[in-house]
Amino acid sequence: MSQKRQPTFLDPKAKRAALITTLVYDYPPGYLVPWHFHDWDQLVYASSGVMTVRTEKGSWIVPTQRAVWIPAGTAHQIRMSGRVCMRTLYLKPRLTSSLPRRCEVVNVRPLLRELILHACETPALAKTQPAHAHLISTILDQLRAAESVALQLPELADPRSLRVARIILDDPSDQRSLQHLCQRAGASKRTIERLFRTETRMTFGKWRQQLRLTHALRLLAEGNKITQVALDSGYSTASAFISLFKKSLGTTPSRYFRNLAGNQAPRS
Repeated sequence: MSQKRQPTFLDPKAKRAALITTLVYDYPPGYLVPWHFHDWDQLVYASSGVMTVRTEKGSWIVPTQRAVWIPAGTAHQIRMSGRVCMRTLYLKPRLTSSLPRRCEVVNVRPLLRELILHACETPALAKTQPAHAHLISTILDQLRAAESVALQLPELADPRSLRVARIILDDPSDQRSLQHLCQRAGASKRTIERLFRTETRMTFGKWRQQLRLTHALRLLAEGNKITQVALDSGYSTASAFISLFKKSLGTTPSRYFRNLAGNQAPRS
């Protein structure tokens, strides 16, 4: 894996004075930001579209109204589903000692959303400017209060669990039982169940459910119909998919994507 450090700000003098720098960028569907890392902590928010962030620890699906927290030095890549309007805050690590030192998807409540968008109107925020100092303080308060969301798909390492995972990754709609998948992978069901619990802290069933949900979110962001998304993601019916989506994200797929900038509500 090639890893490249990417600069957060081009003006060295301004960066020295700044505590937060920002980046505004719009990406076309399917665009891949290759493996890289930053010296600053990073909050990546998409005002439209869906992002998939991958690190060596796993993958995080980041739908609209959520953001991903990426600590400094974490090598990652980002793939876009649908047109993504990305708004990024880079924070000096000394600002964020109380924040997690691992990747997390977090809910972006209306106030935090407006703070991100407002901050991104300025390339750099410095504590020496009173208005900037107040904005920095409020952003940090909101980040500390932000709720994490379980939208991670942890990576697997053992060759036996990987063989099972790859079967489903290749075809999330695969309905075969774990027993059948284990026979194809050359491992016992008991062994695979143990490996999934150890490596992912999830049961195999929960891991497969997470995979299907993340796959469905990407398909929805690309404009696919809900019924087809449900079938392609391994759900027996559209209503079963809608029920799980609502349980995970608090609303139905149509309502979730409706009226979001750059998106149209998926059709049933």
